Amino acid sequence: MPELPEVEVVRRGLAEHVVGRTVESVTVTHPRSVRRHIAGAADLAARLTGQRVASAERRGKYLWLTFDEPDTALVVHLGMSGQMLVQPAAAPVEKHAHIRAALHDGAELRFVDQRTFGGWALAPLVEVGGSLLPEPVAHIARDPLDPRFDAEAAVAALRAKHSEIKRVLLDQTVVSGVGNIYADEALWRAGLHGNRLASGLRGPVLRMLLTEVGAVMEEALDAGGTSFDALYVNVNGRSGYFERSLAVYGREDEPCRRCGAPIVRERFMNRSSYSCPRCQRRPGGR
Repeated sequence: MPELPEVEVVRRGLAEHVVGRTVESVTVTHPRSVRRHIAGAADLAARLTGQRVASAERRGKYLWLTFDEPDTALVVHLGMSGQMLVQPAAAPVEKHAHIRAALHDGAELRFVDQRTFGGWALAPLVEVGGSLLPEPVAHIARDPLDPRFDAEAAVAALRAKHSEIKRVLLDQTVVSGVGNIYADEALWRAGLHGNRLASGLRGPVLRMLLTEVGAVMEEALDAGGTSFDALYVNVNGRSGYFERSLAVYGREDEPCRRCGAPIVRERFMNRSSYSCPRCQRRPGGR
């Protein structure tokens, strides 16, 4: 699933190629892609038609477009394989292009989603902490790349959780934007095992960890994000290349870039965690 850097790459592409354009028509060809819009495909298409895109916004891993109509946002759920592509209207339509929004300048904004876990939905905007957020995103915490991110408040929230630090990093109500890949990478950089209890870590250690979270996300963003297959691309269809710089994620049995010990993979919440057994000691020294 795309994490903050991948979503930010898409947001920047939308800001460059879609903001300021007017939607002339919307075509929905798969009902699952609008299942979160309770009023249905026809309502979503009718309400978007004629709207001028005012901005492309993001909080953590959540993405949305705003319009000149001030109280509504189009929330975009990328899911596991969702892509937001900007294509010439005459370009061949992708096999899994389930939503197509024709723009006034002859381009199309296409939502391509092979696995159909993602989708579009219109939602009201609400004010939260001085920011306007779509209602489904209102509970999401700020992320480390947000200019208004409060590191001390995040440290306090982390220390209040009597749970494994990796599990807490993935809690989007505590710190947003972090998924499995960047949690593993930040924990390796900080020399922490993901099974350490958040409540047992001192403030300076957690501050360092948050700094590493921000650093690895900035580096991934500069590289266009992490692409393990063709399902994650930017709005022009290009893949990111941060995969080449990953220190632990997906590198089972390969040597640690810091100490040379073989990277290990462990089961974690129906997925995998990767760590260095020497640099990141498990709790209790096991």
